[in-house]
Amino acid sequence: MNLTRFEPWSIVDMLNRDLDRLAARRMPAGDSEAAVSDWLPAVDVIEEKDRFVLRADLPGVDPADIEVSMDAGVLSIAGQRLQESRSEDVGLQRMERVSGRFFRRFSLPDTTDAENIKAQCRNGILEVSIPKLPEIQARRIEVEAA
Repeated sequence: MNLTRFEPWSIVDMLNRDLDRLAARRMPAGDSEAAVSDWLPAVDVIEEKDRFVLRADLPGVDPADIEVSMDAGVLSIAGQRLQESRSEDVGLQRMERVSGRFFRRFSLPDTTDAENIKAQCRNGILEVSIPKLPEIQARRIEVEAA
């Protein structure tokens, strides 16, 4: 007898990703940032003790074409994957890889150190390291009798 592990949240995660992709394609033209997204890269966000790590799958994207910015507690990742040139003598059978512009935004907590964010792209994976500010310990104040 084989046991299969049931993870109900994986279905919710898949639905969420599909809805994000659908919403990015159907944004009104008035929303200039959202209207530039032709596709959405898959992103993992991991919280560690001293930092947050964001990893985005960007195969085929030149690191020079990626822009990472931080403004008012929102981290933005934008860029473009160029479409491969095709010769006329080879017929197109099937095309599943998406090309064009992408744009993602992430709200970060107040505990992040916006001045020391670092990003690097290796093997088609963008890794953004977002350090946390040192925790400020609550100070006990003694009450004196008057």
